[in-house]
Amino acid sequence: MDAKTAKGSSPPQGFRPVDVTRVRSRDRTAGVDRAATEEPLEVRLHGQPFAVIMRTPGADRELAAGFLLSERVVRSADDLGAIEYCADADAGNVVDVTLANGSADAVARILADRRRVTTNSSCGLCGRLTIESLRVDLPALACTWTIDRGGVAALPDRLRAAQNIFDETGGLHAAGLFTTEGRLEAVAEDVGRHNAVDKVVGRMLMQERLPLSNHLLFVSGRTSYEIVQKAFVAGIPVVGSVSAPSSLAIDLAREAGVTLVGFVRGDSFNIYTHPERVGADR
Repeated sequence: MDAKTAKGSSPPQGFRPVDVTRVRSRDRTAGVDRAATEEPLEVRLHGQPFAVIMRTPGADRELAAGFLLSERVVRSADDLGAIEYCADADAGNVVDVTLANGSADAVARILADRRRVTTNSSCGLCGRLTIESLRVDLPALACTWTIDRGGVAALPDRLRAAQNIFDETGGLHAAGLFTTEGRLEAVAEDVGRHNAVDKVVGRMLMQERLPLSNHLLFVSGRTSYEIVQKAFVAGIPVVGSVSAPSSLAIDLAREAGVTLVGFVRGDSFNIYTHPERVGADR
C-alpha cells in the first residue's frame, strides 16, 4: 500500500475543554478553557514497537514519516511501504509503518540499535544509544539563493497567522515551511517543537518532494540541535526562530551548511552561521 493512502481512523482533535478557576484581582470564577491535547503515539515497525512519541494528535502519519527520516530509518519516500493506524489500538494512538522491501532481519537490526523509551515532547533524541549515533553522514548543504532582511522579519507574523490551534489554547509550538519568496507552504502545530518539524518534513517526504533545497524552516520556539538536524536531513538550508539557538545547534548548523537565524523579532534578528544567505532588502 502507498503511504499516501494509508488506512485507519482519524485521531482526536488538537485541544479539549477543561474546567478552570479564573482569578482576576480579588475575583474568582469557575469557567471552561481549552487545553492543547498531549497523548502518546506509538510508532511500530512491521508490527513491532519502535518508539513512543508524546505529541498533539493530528498529522500522525506525517509525524511518523518525518521521525523515521530524521532517525535515518528511511532515506526517501521509496523506503515507505505503508503507514496505517492499528485498528485494535486505543483511539488512533498507534501507527504501524511497513518499510518497502523491508526484511525481517533488517527490521530486527533497526530495533536492536535503539532503546525503546518514551520520547517526550521536548526531546527528539531520547531513543539514541550513543552520542556517536547522533551524527548524520551527509555532505554540507549548498545554497544558491538568498532571502532579504524584510523577508526574514516577516516570518513570525506569517507563521503566527496560521496557528489555528494556538488561537484556541495558547499552548502549542509551530513549524512552518516557506518558499524562498516567503510564501508559507506547509505548517504544523504540536506540543513539541521537533514534532511540528517532523510533521512538516514528513508531509513533504510522503509527497516525494525532498530534498527541500529551495525552502526555509521557521519555528516558534528556541532552536535546538535536533531541529537543525531534522532540517539538515531534509535538505533545508535556512532555519529561523523567534528565540535562541543552543550552542550545539550553532555548531551543527556551521558544519552542515545551514544558515541559522534567531531572535527574529520586529525588524531585528541574529544570524549565527552562513550569513551570506541573508541579503539586504531588494
